[in-house]
Amino acid sequence: MRRRVILGALSAGALGASAAAQNVGGRRRVSVLTPADAQWDGPAFIGELRRLGLRPGDNLALDVRTAEGDLRRLPDLARQAIAAGVEVIVAVNTPSAQAAIQAGGTQPIVAVGIADPVLLGLVSNFARPGGRLTGVANMAGDIAAKRLEILKETIPSARRVTALHHPDEPIGPPQIRDLSQAAPRLGIEMKFLSVRTLADMEQAMSQIVAWPADAILRLAGQGATLDADLSRLGLRYRLPTMALTSAGVRLGALLSYFADQTLLWRRAAHQVVRILSGDRPGDLPFERPTRFELAINLATSKALGIIIPPSILLRADEVIE
Repeated sequence: MRRRVILGALSAGALGASAAAQNVGGRRRVSVLTPADAQWDGPAFIGELRRLGLRPGDNLALDVRTAEGDLRRLPDLARQAIAAGVEVIVAVNTPSAQAAIQAGGTQPIVAVGIADPVLLGLVSNFARPGGRLTGVANMAGDIAAKRLEILKETIPSARRVTALHHPDEPIGPPQIRDLSQAAPRLGIEMKFLSVRTLADMEQAMSQIVAWPADAILRLAGQGATLDADLSRLGLRYRLPTMALTSAGVRLGALLSYFADQTLLWRRAAHQVVRILSGDRPGDLPFERPTRFELAINLATSKALGIIIPPSILLRADEVIE
């Protein structure tokens, strides 16, 4: 069962972007810079570009440069994109945006899924970012406590929650602070464990079980490529997991709550088109999410013997049975 609300946010400005696409002209070059293939939504981004008149392989040369999970490769990949003469760099998540900025060059950067560009000091304000950078933020640091509240409402008996985070992710500390402040009023004791690789996650699971934790919460940031492993291990150890996005829930996590990723990527496509038509990135507002998705996996809840409260089911945007 799937429920989705059609937002005006996507259409607001769609007319302008469509008109802008008519002025793009010629064959244009865009590069996607991503920490891992799993961290960008090709169908949503490319589909919206096509709808706006830019067709990869026709009037658009689009290449994807992936660090394959190794953040240390991002600076070199960013320099390669600049040397190749691409006109716009689409930087996925915070580490890619930072790498693209530090690589120099003059190419505009559209950051997608970045946590909070103002908090991270990448732009001075959302309305008029200035410089080479604009994009679409997911505001992950602002909703960490909300995610914990939803987890607690879903599993009222939960008293101990382990949060998994990537130690090299700059948005990790704000989320940890947010959760540390929210946990006492929710009657929850938190433990934070660093995870970079599958081996790290398997070792973390031993600590989680020994503690023992009642649930696992994955923080925003790097680690999307481990979602399938986290879901698998959660089911093996009979521990409910809260993934970051609905993609993780489809892989077997119990639930997720996060910004609508499809909408973020569609908005990013509009920004790319506007820049290619002549708009300066510093004049385009850094957009914030207008929609957050709650997803529930009923098959997982049944396997774990967890009864999902009606209040959660009624609010869910996606229910997997």
